[in-house]
Amino acid sequence: MGVMNRFMNFLGLQEEEEVVEREVLAAQEEPVETTPFEQRKSVKSGNVVSIHSQKNVKVVLVEPRSYDEAQDIADHLRSFRTVVVNLQRVRNDQALRIIDFLSGTVYALGGGISKVGGNIFLCTPDTVEIQGSISEILADEQDYNNRMR
Repeated sequence: MGVMNRFMNFLGLQEEEEVVEREVLAAQEEPVETTPFEQRKSVKSGNVVSIHSQKNVKVVLVEPRSYDEAQDIADHLRSFRTVVVNLQRVRNDQALRIIDFLSGTVYALGGGISKVGGNIFLCTPDTVEIQGSISEILADEQDYNNRMR
């Protein structure tokens, strides 16, 4: 409240309640921008959680041809999308670099990465939990053959 408002209130030209209401309304009208991370953080800290918090959940299927596409995959993860990465069309050295890059991205975002099949990986943001595991087909066949002998 300014000096002029106090003076006007003293003289009786303006009521004090009106000034207080205007200041409260002005404070409420100021938009506060929050990032998606802050919104999710505030939702997690409350006791009430919406069942339908994510209406448009997307799973992105990616088949990169070079290491240059790793950043596009990381951008999907930053947008809280689950990504299935098929590395069968990439040379082994580039596939290793892509997995290293995505592992760092997933770690920084608090997500997870798991191998789904031969050169196929599932990368998830922190909003998705991976349960269970898929064993290697070759390892299972070898175990099966060893038991049959």
